[in-house]
Formats: sequence, structure tokens, C-alpha cells
Amino acid sequence: MKRRDILKGISILPFATTFGGEMIIPEKTTARNLPRSKRDLFRELGVRSFINAAGTYTFMTGSLMREEVMAAISSTSLDFCILDELQDKVGEKIAAMVHAEAAVVTAGAFSGLTLGVAGVLTGTDLEKVKMLPHIEGSSMKTEILIQKAHAIDYNHALTNTGARLVIIETAEELENAFNANTALMHFLNIEADKGKILHEEWVAVAKKHGVPTSIDIAADVPPVSNLWKFNDMGFDFVVISGGKAIRGPQSAGLLMGKKSIITAARLHMPPRGFNIGRGMKVNKEEIFGMYAALKHYIEYDHEAEWKVWEKNIAVIENPAKSIKGVNSRVFVPPLGNITPTLELTWDTAKLSVKDLQEKLRNGDPSIEVMPHDDKSIHITVWVMREGQEKLVAKRLKEVFGAALA
Repeated sequence: MKRRDILKGISILPFATTFGGEMIIPEKTTARNLPRSKRDLFRELGVRSFINAAGTYTFMTGSLMREEVMAAISSTSLDFCILDELQDKVGEKIAAMVHAEAAVVTAGAFSGLTLGVAGVLTGTDLEKVKMLPHIEGSSMKTEILIQKAHAIDYNHALTNTGARLVIIETAEELENAFNANTALMHFLNIEADKGKILHEEWVAVAKKHGVPTSIDIAADVPPVSNLWKFNDMGFDFVVISGGKAIRGPQSAGLLMGKKSIITAARLHMPPRGFNIGRGMKVNKEEIFGMYAALKHYIEYDHEAEWKVWEKNIAVIENPAKSIKGVNSRVFVPPLGNITPTLELTWDTAKLSVKDLQEKLRNGDPSIEVMPHDDKSIHITVWVMREGQEKLVAKRLKEVFGAALA
């Protein structure tokens, strides 16, 4: 039988109606117990590795997976299973954790947005599923309402479906924008303070008009409560990255929300191949890893972790500000990557931000920091390994001391 014939034979609505038994993730297996290769592939391939003092940026490969996640990936990589069954079982467990009707592991938050919008547009109509992104002239609704402050490049995730954005700024403009083609109202959480309409009002207006809502919270944990806050608030679907603070696989994320939307969204996902999401494949190891990461993250002692972050920030701040001409402050961003963050400023006529970056990058060990502007840098410690904060402190003091003395 040909591969395409097998795919055609897969149940169109494959999601299990019963969910017996528990997910089995070996509790006692950790990465420490697993064989560790002595082969240094970074060195072998000539790829620079570094201490990440910047944050969970995709171009820096996100975050580091926890031991529990690596154990889940390794222990499940030796056997086969049915992909849909795995998504069924994991989805039920995740949905319960995040107060949603349903959930599915996706290939990142961007993928989750595209799939969620696709599900809203097509429902479970297979002919419509096959049409995307060619929806003009069909019976599908085509417009997504979004605030001007939320209209960023990542919204390609929305328009990849064939839908188009209708940009509004005020509550009055929002009311006037509704028509028979309005499919969805989308909200970008990291820009919430820049828009004129906040979450609760956005959801309330949508419900009044009978239009579903979505929200992108890709980088918006911590706090852990954000995992369920927006489901509880009434958004119809929510997407989040799995490879940032949750510390799951970098190429995984979550789509969670109303069961009808998640069910429809999954028609656009592998193993089905007649859709726009075929390239958004998530393998079984990523699904198991995402489940293990989320479970660990929710159960983790976040207060204790916060104290460690504050302590490690101080380890870096104190030697740096002891250098004459270096000023510091510690703050917590109100949105996105809400963790203790160190800002350092100094006389950039003596040492530019770019030069500091290059000296840290090219030193031993290599360190990456994030410029805030042309006069300051921001440093975070939450994705560092234990002890790396001391190395960052030492190198900063060396570089500042040499340049500003």
C-alpha cells in the first residue's frame, strides 16, 4: 500500500473519545542516569557554544531542557506509538492542567496560531480544510480584528491561513469593524499595555458579537498562573511557546482552548497531509517532552527559584557596580520574560555597547548579553546553568575594569 493511501485511511476525526489510564513517564529516570556521550559535537562541528545571559531568544536556541524532559525524550524514543492516540492522551492531561476544554502539542507558538485560526475558519468541514489558504470566494469568513499596537510581523501566523487582518485602535473602531466576514478577534499579550483595549473588554465585546477570541502568550510565563489565566478569562484559544520558561523542546508549543476549535485545528496537523499544517510536524519525543516539561513547571517551587534568580543577579551586579562609572538597577519587566533583570549603564564613549558585546562574545567563556539600547545592556540569569553567574560576573568586571579605569 502506498504512503498516501495509508494517510487517506487514517480516521478523519481520530481523537479518542475515552482516555483510560495514566501517561507513563518514568519518574525515577533522570538525565544523570542516562549515558552521556563524550563526543563534543559543538567542537567537532566548529559551533560556538556560550553562556546565555540574554534570555530565551529563538536565535540563541531558546532555553535548556530540564533533566526530566531529557529523560522523557530518551525513554520514549525506543518504541513506536500512534501519533493521534498520543496527542489525545497528552492533550487531555495538559487541558486539565491549564483549565482548558482541550489542548494539543504544536510545533511552537507560531504554529499553534496558524492551526488555531485554521480551525476557526474551517471547523470540521474537510472540503474547507483542503482549501486553505485559498479562502477568497468561499463561504468561509476571512477577517481577523486586531489592535494596531498588536500588529507585528509574527502575525504572518494568522494570515498564512488566507485570512486578512483588519486593524483597529479604539473601542468605537472595533464596534464599527464587525461584519458578516468577521472570523476572529486576536490579542497579543506582550503588547497589551500599548493597545487601547485591554483583555477583559476585548473578550466581552467578542462575546457580545458571537466572535471567537485568541491570544498569543508565547513568552508570558512566568508567572505560572498565566498558563490558565487567559483560559479562565474566556479566550477561545491560547498559544504559548514550550521552549522558553517551560523549558520543553524548543520546537514545541501548546494550543489550548475550546474543544471545538482544538478538534478542528487538529485536522490541519500531521499525520493528515491534505492541509496547510503538514509541515508543522511534532514528533512523539517532543510531545512526551512537552508533557513532562509542563507538568514539572506547574509543580515546581517558583518562589524558591525566584530567590535563586535574585541571588544570582546580585552575584553579577555587585562586582560590576564596584567599577567606577558603572551604574546598575534591577527591575522586572511587566510583560514577557517576567524575571529579575539587571540593567547596566556606563560611559559608552570609553566602551561602546557593541564593543562590550564583542569582548564578552569572543572571550573565554563566550557570553551573550542583550543590548537594551546604545547606552545599556540587560542581563538575565534564569536560563544559566548553576555557577555560570560567577563566570559572567568575573568577565564583566575584567572588561569594565580594563576599559573604564
